[in-house]
Amino acid sequence: MLNSLIPESPKQTTSLKILMVSTEYPPMYGGVGRYTANLTRELKKLGLQVQVLSNENGDGDFFGISPNNTKNYSVLLKLVNEAKPDIVHIQFEHGLYGLKLDRINPKKTNTNIDLFYDLCKIPIVTTFHTAFDFKQWMNIVATKNINEKWKVKAYAQKLLKYWTHLLNYKSFNNLNTDKIKKSKRGIVFSQYMKDKVGGGDIIYHGSEPIITFDPTIKAKARTKFSLSHTNRIILALGFRTNTKGWDILDKMDIPIDWTVVMNSSKNHYNTENYIPKISTIHQNEIIDLHKGFLNDSDLSLLFYAADAVILPYKVSSGSGVMFDGLAHGLPFIAADLEFFKEFSSKGLGITVKRNPEEFSKALVTLNNNYEYYAKNVILFKEKLKWYNIARNHISLYNHIIEENSVAPTIKRRNSTNLQ
Repeated sequence: MLNSLIPESPKQTTSLKILMVSTEYPPMYGGVGRYTANLTRELKKLGLQVQVLSNENGDGDFFGISPNNTKNYSVLLKLVNEAKPDIVHIQFEHGLYGLKLDRINPKKTNTNIDLFYDLCKIPIVTTFHTAFDFKQWMNIVATKNINEKWKVKAYAQKLLKYWTHLLNYKSFNNLNTDKIKKSKRGIVFSQYMKDKVGGGDIIYHGSEPIITFDPTIKAKARTKFSLSHTNRIILALGFRTNTKGWDILDKMDIPIDWTVVMNSSKNHYNTENYIPKISTIHQNEIIDLHKGFLNDSDLSLLFYAADAVILPYKVSSGSGVMFDGLAHGLPFIAADLEFFKEFSSKGLGITVKRNPEEFSKALVTLNNNYEYYAKNVILFKEKLKWYNIARNHISLYNHIIEENSVAPTIKRRNSTNLQ
């Protein structure tokens, strides 16, 4: 068993052919797609041949998979037989491949890609984007709004969803554990995810500013978004869902020298359109930009405008926003979910119980100790550069090829932390 995987020279991998699989892919909105595009770009820079299979709404090299396509596994098998990649790398987020929770027999719960893992003869690498503990799994239902016009019907539907989730918690997690068993390697973003999935190599979610830093960038960014040049800014950013927990922002006691800046959007498949309320008393302390989904350069500029990120999430198994914030030098304040606690323990931010009083106190603590957290973030963010993330992937790919050439019938999975 290897104790560590050392990134190897990119020159050794110029002929390696990777089929990257992600239903979501730019210009489609969504964090998985954005992650996949950044990783693919960097792997190509290092000499790999990478082709992407995506939904037809994305700019992949191949199309045909969708959350609604019950034959995703067949589309992928056919493409593998035609393209003949050395490795198939699947970005696995259950819903993107058509998650079906069975209300009667949880053993029938599945995604439309499951059969591919049984039938594929090419080595598979799986990156896991979602893994929940029981409380968060049930909170997914708890955060949904009730339609006031059809309240009785809505409550009945919500009760049915509670039952379905309660029945399927184990089967949902089994979809992850089954895939890591059938993959040559599994990639996770944190120790929390590794524990929930049941193994894997920890390679952080890469993130890197698109815009190069210079001493005037913060002032330029604030001017662009018409933000204060004097107050410190804490940024709330993401898709418009109740799971973001932004309901507590309007209940916080925000220090006089801080401003909360919000920006939200809908992702490609999401029908939820949660709009956080801002009362008159906070109209100067909480600013909603209403900019929608930002392109990479504008997103990077908005992070530069801020001093910290606020993440009062009710549900999260991982956060691209947190990684993006860290990459731009921003510490965070987050709800005390296991994923966030893992990174706050590194001195990168503060986690507290999810209520406005605790978040208000945390903002004061961050303000009083800002230099300490900022220094830790500056040291840590080097680990998130896409070049380093891509080289860790290349190292992992190379070990798979070496293992196959020696003993192709043996599937080895280690639990190496590649950071």
